[in-house]
Amino acid sequence: MPLALKTCSTISEAGTALKEAGTRYLGGGTLVVRAANEGDVSVSTLVRSTDPALSSISIDGGRATIGASVTMSAVARHPGLSSIAKVAKAVGGPAIRNMATVGGNLFAASPYGDFTVALLALDATVHTTEGHLGAEEFLAGRDGRVVSAVSFDVPSAEQFRFVKISRIKPKGVSVLSIAALVENAGGKINGARIALGCMADRPIRAKAAEKALAGATLTEEGVAPAVAAIGEGTRPLTDAIASAWYRGEVLPVHFRRLLLE
Repeated sequence: MPLALKTCSTISEAGTALKEAGTRYLGGGTLVVRAANEGDVSVSTLVRSTDPALSSISIDGGRATIGASVTMSAVARHPGLSSIAKVAKAVGGPAIRNMATVGGNLFAASPYGDFTVALLALDATVHTTEGHLGAEEFLAGRDGRVVSAVSFDVPSAEQFRFVKISRIKPKGVSVLSIAALVENAGGKINGARIALGCMADRPIRAKAAEKALAGATLTEEGVAPAVAAIGEGTRPLTDAIASAWYRGEVLPVHFRRLLLE
């Protein structure tokens, strides 16, 4: 069945168009176009918006606002986002990064969505046509929302840590991914946000490990309780990439390495 394409000048107009049955938003197309090519007949019309605000990146007072249509390549090369560039660079190969968008990544089902894992750790705000939501709240019910931008406080390179484990490097699908924002003062951790990819049907917080890191030192002994707790509350996937058992086994190994790097 052929697909129709509707182009809207504003994101608000696109939101209205998407209320029609059989519509899907078209960003970079890495997910929705592939689904159509693979035989998904639930979509008859693709909706896109040419609103310039969707492709903008601004940083004001240390807080970044990234439009939903901004590509991974644009994030990776922006000088003000160097501390998170490694996350964008972990999304596919060059061709995919030139297409994949920040907004689209928010809707990517596991084992995709590595950039969203980072946004969750950064406590990002997701701006939609219906209002603003914290990343964790957005991910709990993301279907049907139209995203215009995300915003977050830009972390320092010392605070932010990220690792993606894949079988094919550098552009393979995730076995798992971990993002951590660790605030270290006086040799002790005074705050941590940890997000996991592929350990549930969407990126999730590792709240037990966060709690265990409070007041800890970044030493082998200091992080041991958090490493032991990292799997609490997870529901790892079994797919063609890895089994749930394998993901659960290697998670604490890579989490420990990430903290002590």
